[in-house]
Amino acid sequence: MTSTGVACENKHSFDRARQGYLNLLPVQYKASRAPGDNTAMVQARRSFLSGGYYRPIADFLCEHAVACKPSEWLDIGCGEGYYSHAITTALGSGSGYALDISKEAIIQACKRDKSINWLIASMARVPLATKSLDLLFSIFSPLDWQEAERLLSARGVLLHLGPARDHLLELRKMIYDSVRPYNDAKHLAKLPDGLQVVHTEFLNFTLNLPDRDARLNLLLMTPHGQRARQECRDNVVQTLEAVTVSVRLDRIERVGD
Repeated sequence: MTSTGVACENKHSFDRARQGYLNLLPVQYKASRAPGDNTAMVQARRSFLSGGYYRPIADFLCEHAVACKPSEWLDIGCGEGYYSHAITTALGSGSGYALDISKEAIIQACKRDKSINWLIASMARVPLATKSLDLLFSIFSPLDWQEAERLLSARGVLLHLGPARDHLLELRKMIYDSVRPYNDAKHLAKLPDGLQVVHTEFLNFTLNLPDRDARLNLLLMTPHGQRARQECRDNVVQTLEAVTVSVRLDRIERVGD
């Protein structure tokens, strides 16, 4: 890493953008011209999270992160950087990296925290060295398990946080004709043999939504908002006063290291 960017062993160099991020996503690995979350989703998420509505989730995550005492960590699928910022503040030391495939999300993340190494990159091709990370986060984000296994050091820990069975249940009932039971352990079906779950915890609370903006931002930042009919969206924004927040956190470690 240089003062203006990074260079690899094959002498390819990448300069930092003026906002502070590194774009390490080759054109040939883009599925579209602007992959990842669009501007509307990023702005809605930034506004909602900045309002502190999910602060209990951030505190829950940081409590587990601090216990790991990492020196090198990565937030994979970091979005606009809310959780990355909370993590680096809680840890107080160490080298932090955060990546997302969405350029708009990373631009917003740069505004939130200048101390983190923000990367535009694919989670399927993370531009960091093998076994270089003591701590890896996946927060409401898809995950490439093979890359996670490659990146974790011998003492490394993966903290995977995602929705539990009743997460946003009231919102989902207003959008879908029927709400199927959600399997909050389905992500473990693809867990490689080299990784194992050593601990699982749940966090549940009722979230009050005091105004139209909070309801709209919550709707727009989730995939549910993209699927909802207009009349359902209007109903959510006008009437949804509270919603259940329920998340599952798995601590995952290497097997036999």
